[in-house]
Amino acid sequence: MRAPAPGRIVGVDVARALALLGMVVAHTVLVRDATAPGGVDPWFQLVAGRSAALFAVLAGVSIALTTREAPSAAPSVLSAHRRRIAVRALLIAVVGLALGSLPSGVAVILTYYGVLFLLSLPVLRWSCRRLALLALGWGLLSPVASLAVRPWLPAPSYQVPNPLSLTDPVGLVLELVVTGYYPVLTWGTYLFVGLALGRAELRSTRLAASLTAGGALLAAAALGVSAAVTRSPGVRRALVESSGASGWPALDTNLREGLYGTHPTEPLWWLLVWSPHSGSIVDLAHTSGTALLLLGGCLALAGALGGWGRSVLWTVSGAGTMTLTLYVLHVAVLSLPDTVPLSDSTVAHVLGVLGLGALFVAAGARGPVEVVVSQLSAGSAAGPAPRRPPPGRPARRG
Repeated sequence: MRAPAPGRIVGVDVARALALLGMVVAHTVLVRDATAPGGVDPWFQLVAGRSAALFAVLAGVSIALTTREAPSAAPSVLSAHRRRIAVRALLIAVVGLALGSLPSGVAVILTYYGVLFLLSLPVLRWSCRRLALLALGWGLLSPVASLAVRPWLPAPSYQVPNPLSLTDPVGLVLELVVTGYYPVLTWGTYLFVGLALGRAELRSTRLAASLTAGGALLAAAALGVSAAVTRSPGVRRALVESSGASGWPALDTNLREGLYGTHPTEPLWWLLVWSPHSGSIVDLAHTSGTALLLLGGCLALAGALGGWGRSVLWTVSGAGTMTLTLYVLHVAVLSLPDTVPLSDSTVAHVLGVLGLGALFVAAGARGPVEVVVSQLSAGSAAGPAPRRPPPGRPARRG
């Protein structure tokens, strides 16, 4: 059994694996189920919105861990970090555009993900506290900003960004930033949450417990606000009218199934309604809370295990070390013809993700897409080596 490298934080890899598995389930289960609560499959209701949010939060964690000396770095080193992140963002966006041309039926996140990385560039020097305050303010204000500007913008096309989207660069930018499936305007909240977490001491058992408890409270409080708001007959009537649904039961099913990145601009009650991928204040709060809960739980689990147990956990969750490669493979397999056996099977995709991840970890190999992206982005940042921390101050390892 191969042990994780000394610098790896196993709990973060476990959380990445859970985020990827959640997205795989969301892409492969049958959403509608007349026998389930609200007419939507329970597994889909569990992972929808939450897994993608965790994926984005962990992007911020990864950036913070790979730039951990940035707050005190020399200007030349900081510039090298920014070049590497910018190139990585471009490469991920290009991979996303390529996947968007496949007939997978998946709203590919990677192009949005690449643009999201760029939001980290101005704040690489910021401390954990400043980043946490930024995340809080962004989560409260960005849904309001989205609601204010969308009436003046073209309606979303609901197309997955692909190479043909480049023929309309203005429309592509508007969808990536404001009106698309994972609008960077509101999803910046998740990135800043992750950056703040990555600047904290993730090996601390106290932090793991605080994240678990605090995330659970935030997630529950957000759902409580939504339940209280939608209990009012007047609010329900206004929401139904603005959505075009035939009545509250139909709208309730639609809300459980999730929206497509944004919610209607009227009435203002939408800001306080929970639905996956709605971009409301409550949506951002709830999914940020579940991300904190899951990351805290994974950190606590990894910390509680001994060396051998941690190695087993790391191997089993090896998918978390190569999420980009496995996501690309997952989307590619979903694009195969329906005649290909198990091409859209939830069980087959989950087992394939877990099995390949474990095999690569056991062999000491990295995901091929990660290798290419890492080498190209590292080459773009050639310059002085990162400065070592001053004597007596241990470096935080990623």
